[in-house]
Amino acid sequence: LSTVIDDYSRYIIHWELCSSMTSDDVSRTIDKAIEKAGVTLQNPPCLLSDNGPCYIASSLKQYLCKEYNIKHIHGKPLHPQTQGKIERYHRSMKNVIKLNHYFCPSELENAIDGWVKYYNERRFHESLDNLTPKDVYLGQGEKIKKIREIIKQNSINKRFFDNKTRKYQSK
Repeated sequence: LSTVIDDYSRYIIHWELCSSMTSDDVSRTIDKAIEKAGVTLQNPPCLLSDNGPCYIASSLKQYLCKEYNIKHIHGKPLHPQTQGKIERYHRSMKNVIKLNHYFCPSELENAIDGWVKYYNERRFHESLDNLTPKDVYLGQGEKIKKIREIIKQNSINKRFFDNKTRKYQSK
């Protein structure tokens, strides 16, 4: 499974189920993620990856630099915390996906696709102030937090008014 995650929002930009993890598989996944994200050469992202063979291949480094001017950073060997967000995402996904048996790649892809949609759009993250990755990725986080605060204040005011009314009526 080759996955590109936005570090700030934890939004899964693109994923692909690969039969083997080669630098070509990674390049293809990155191409599609960049296309979906609309990244431009004026504002190139950085790529943080582990030190797997497909990520340390010189062909990948040359490709990233030549095609997108992407700076590629490798995590510290034997230190999975460096890639903590993607590692945690994969662990959460595996815990759900492994509950079923899949008899062909398309069944597995459908299950992963459903999980990604849930993760991006429905799963609230405490580390994101209980927003979804999609909310943060699309820049809607502050607007949603303001709406929540208004609802909270209205609820508090209503409870206060209801309590005052009950006390007044009981006298």
